Amino acid sequence: KKTRKEMDLLSRKATCNSHGQDSSYFLGWEEYEKNPHDVVKNPHGIIQMGLAENQLCFDLLESWLIQNPDAASFKRDGQSIFRELALFQDYHGLSSFKKALADFMSENRQTRVSFDSNNLVLTAGATSANETLMFCLANPGDAFLLPTPYYPGFDRDLKWRTGVEIVPIQCTSSNGFHITKLALEEAYEQAKKLNLNVKGVLITNPSNPLGTTTTQTELNILFEFISKNKNIHLVSDEIYSGTAFSSSEFISVMEILKTNQLENTDVFKRVHIVYSLSKDLGLPGFRVGAIYSNDKDVISAATKMSSFGLVSSQTQYLLSSLLSDKKFTKNYLRENQRRLKNRQRMLVTGLEAIGIGCLKSNAGLFCWVDMRHLLSSKTFEAEMDLWKKIVYEVKLNISPGSSCHCEEPGWFRVCFANMSEETLKLALKRLKKFVDNGTLSRSCQVGESQSLKSSRKKTTTTVSNWVFRLSFHDRDAEER
Repeated sequence: KKTRKEMDLLSRKATCNSHGQDSSYFLGWEEYEKNPHDVVKNPHGIIQMGLAENQLCFDLLESWLIQNPDAASFKRDGQSIFRELALFQDYHGLSSFKKALADFMSENRQTRVSFDSNNLVLTAGATSANETLMFCLANPGDAFLLPTPYYPGFDRDLKWRTGVEIVPIQCTSSNGFHITKLALEEAYEQAKKLNLNVKGVLITNPSNPLGTTTTQTELNILFEFISKNKNIHLVSDEIYSGTAFSSSEFISVMEILKTNQLENTDVFKRVHIVYSLSKDLGLPGFRVGAIYSNDKDVISAATKMSSFGLVSSQTQYLLSSLLSDKKFTKNYLRENQRRLKNRQRMLVTGLEAIGIGCLKSNAGLFCWVDMRHLLSSKTFEAEMDLWKKIVYEVKLNISPGSSCHCEEPGWFRVCFANMSEETLKLALKRLKKFVDNGTLSRSCQVGESQSLKSSRKKTTTTVSNWVFRLSFHDRDAEER
């Protein structure tokens, strides 16, 4: 622990606790990195099931690269354009890439809506896109409403540097964690009680961590809400749009604007989309994200801010070539959906055989898994106990629901698309052995061994600080 003198050497922002890195979501990653599973080198290591990566279609991408060597070699019509790409490019981005990306976004939605490339702002991934939108739409101390459970990284992406607060829209398992009008209004009233000025609602569609698409009913509730409240924006993070098992089940907010004939209303400019190629194409390392907005002022401000997180010209050139190949993109989207659906079915079926259920899902790279019956009590402390056993004894890194701000202990996010079928089968085999052996009930009776407690002392302390979430005012005091 740093002393006050050591902390004074750094800024308040550098030393505050609002980054969220102490979440069990990130701590699970740390444990995996210390002891990663490898079929040959470390077969008894931790299997990473807490990382939402799409590795199921790399063969399609690699095949395209082999067939299109000019793109990867930075050539145009056989002539090198390396020098052209190596020199400075302004922050508006390459027009060829922005057009290809806009067309791909439309294709992802079966061309039910079209996107204007002039309304796109390129960013270094969705993380940068979400933070940039917060800077554009809200002042420090303003709030955004987010339905729970939500992606743990939002505590960092939306809040850490912007000073924006998050107020949860409490969704429950009683209706499949759907957004309701009552829950939305209660969140809005809660924000007002905390003297927070609500500037918007942010949803992830399809949902991370639920793996479900937002329904027409939910979207109508959201649009009714922002139509009634004239200064509130709606941000839809649609980075998983291409992972929906059926394209017809995914409804973009842009489709609602069109079908509800809202294109010439004041609501039109208050609806924004965040997109990325990290999930649909499985390219998080390429750092390609985008903001789409119908508000020219937002586009102008976000474009200026994007200079702090640009996409390299080389990356833009390569991907503009790939996305412009319509035969490839059509086949890729279809095959990606098929493979994800099959892999999800493999996980769900395997868990059901163990006696573990999942929320019914139709998208994403993960399942929302119900382990409430494995808890020693209906508490978040019991959830943490179960999570630690799964990480350290079963050697699977999964994400506990509390890290996603779920209000019901016992739910976990389990990823399935970042590993081979053989690894997934091994993970299910390990979990089955754990459940069959009654490890939980026995350990509840005799308690954890002292050696296990010692090895996890630091993690336990940090996680408990995360689980017992503070109020807004308490959190401010903690940071000061």
